Amino acid sequence: MHLHDLWFFVIALLWTGYFFLEGFDFGVGILTRVLARGETERRVLLNTIGPVWDGNEVWLVTAAGATFAAFPDWYATMFSGFYLPMFVILLCLILRGVAFEYRHKRNGERWKRNWEAIVFITSLVLAFLWGVLFAAMIHGLPIGADHEYHGGLSELVQPYALLGGVTTTVLFTFHGAVFASLKTAGSIRVRARHLAQKLGVLVILLLLAFLTWTQVQTGNPRSLVAEVIAVLAVLLALGFNFGQREGRAFISSGVSVVAFSAMLFLALFPEVMPSSLNPAWSLTESNAAASPYTLGIITWVAGFATPLILLYQGWTYWVFRKRIGVQHIPAPVHH
Repeated sequence: MHLHDLWFFVIALLWTGYFFLEGFDFGVGILTRVLARGETERRVLLNTIGPVWDGNEVWLVTAAGATFAAFPDWYATMFSGFYLPMFVILLCLILRGVAFEYRHKRNGERWKRNWEAIVFITSLVLAFLWGVLFAAMIHGLPIGADHEYHGGLSELVQPYALLGGVTTTVLFTFHGAVFASLKTAGSIRVRARHLAQKLGVLVILLLLAFLTWTQVQTGNPRSLVAEVIAVLAVLLALGFNFGQREGRAFISSGVSVVAFSAMLFLALFPEVMPSSLNPAWSLTESNAAASPYTLGIITWVAGFATPLILLYQGWTYWVFRKRIGVQHIPAPVHH
């Protein structure tokens, strides 16, 4: 295996970790307007992800940094071609972080409601846009012989990419509902479990549509296994969720997100950005890679830093592993 093959796998792993963790994170943010009844229950949902949401975004920063270091041509073409969507994503990430931090700074109902609305909107937009961008890459983009993007926003707004965005949005919301049923107590836990059952059926239909379209379009046998696993994992999650075994249901919904993410990268490999103008002009994991010397250096750095990051995140989730409910939310203090 060449180092550029290894780093394609590493970047795929980083994006998969990001979608697994931020998937339920986005899902919970969306559920604040769908599942919660009143300000107290919205606070319960936000508290389930409050200690971990910023740590989850480390995976995104690391994935972007690894792409820049290992595949500079991929990074340059992707960020220039997706400039406007990437700007919206960056803006949503900033606003979402500010909303988490500022929501509890004052007790005014309008103040809290406005920041909660920002959490909902940004979670929804982010879940949708990530699906659109990765689906657009699989579909192919107008990349010229100079490896530059020669299209506009219209190349992203096409049916396959939009279906990808809808699929990730519903899949992440389902993942978030299963997580909410695992992390909450009382009536909100019951409603989260019931909502997960309904969302799971919709997820299966969307997965079958998107994954079938992907298979017909790419004809890539490697991604077929991941596609099957994604659908089966949702079915398994529904079974565990119906039996009130939330822990196993969450693991299964997580497997579905992991398999879906793996399918995206397997459908691309060995290309990283296929050209719709001429297949010979596509960016591949070999022609877009950095020099072997650079790849060697970052391999040593990653080998040292990755275990530390995993240990820290594992410790964080262990510390904040207990359920919370409305009984754990103190009444607001009015001055």
